[in-house]
Amino acid sequence: MGPLENIDGDRFDASFAETVRDRAIRALEGGKVLFFPRLSFALNADEQGFLDPRCSDGRAKNVSYDPSSQVLKGTALAGPERERLRGMVARFAQSARTLVGGLLPAYEAHVRMGRTSYRPIEVKDRPSSYRKDDSRLHVDAFPSRPNGGGRILRVFSNVNPDRRARLWRIGEPFEACARRFLPAIRPPLPGQGWLLRACRLTRGYRTAYDHYMLALHDAMKADSRYQHQCPQYEVAFPAGTTWMVFTDQVAHAAMAGQYLLEQTFHVPVNTLNDPASAPLSVLEGLLGRPLAAA
Repeated sequence: MGPLENIDGDRFDASFAETVRDRAIRALEGGKVLFFPRLSFALNADEQGFLDPRCSDGRAKNVSYDPSSQVLKGTALAGPERERLRGMVARFAQSARTLVGGLLPAYEAHVRMGRTSYRPIEVKDRPSSYRKDDSRLHVDAFPSRPNGGGRILRVFSNVNPDRRARLWRIGEPFEACARRFLPAIRPPLPGQGWLLRACRLTRGYRTAYDHYMLALHDAMKADSRYQHQCPQYEVAFPAGTTWMVFTDQVAHAAMAGQYLLEQTFHVPVNTLNDPASAPLSVLEGLLGRPLAAA
């Protein structure tokens, strides 16, 4: 069957038929990547100059934009150039929001926008520790920003000017991965979530769910044998295409590529068409207890 579900459409504000919306939400929540082969995020003439790794400040992994505060971080640019870059990233954030609203209307009233990123650095040339190495298969979990069981939905667009694809590996289903690693993960210590919040090491309370997801993320990346031997697909996302995926559910690794825009959304579990498919439900079923309570 493969990990991709093709969705036709060449505009972020496209109108999708009900049959397409139904197919999309079932595939997405079922652990597939929605792939839009004709959907390109076009840069304006005055934005072409941002296709340069020197846009990055060299310290942060990505250029980051917060739609709520409209603050741009991680760039070396200043003055009018910085403002134009902020405008480009903000325009992508709104385009991605429009796409989610049009394709997944059941989420629209409840989805919350997270950060937007622009990634001008070649993936395979980016040094990092194993925990931050996105070329290793992993599911997403945020160390300092616990989400208490909410979903992490991401929209990506490859804007590479040299027609280079973004290369991913996509791993085994979430439940299989969780069954593999959960036996070795220790439960959180009593009071750990409260202490982390009190010491301002997290922005909010780290629930047991967040603890297990972060441990799963780290265990996957640390296991070199698993990285090479687990069931997986290699996928190329060509330049000028867009894709959408629940990255907390789909094990993924970025192997190569440069110049990518990405928008994160947070989706409550009770908004889903099938809440039983969520990682929270899967982990609670395997562990036999609630995980999202504070």
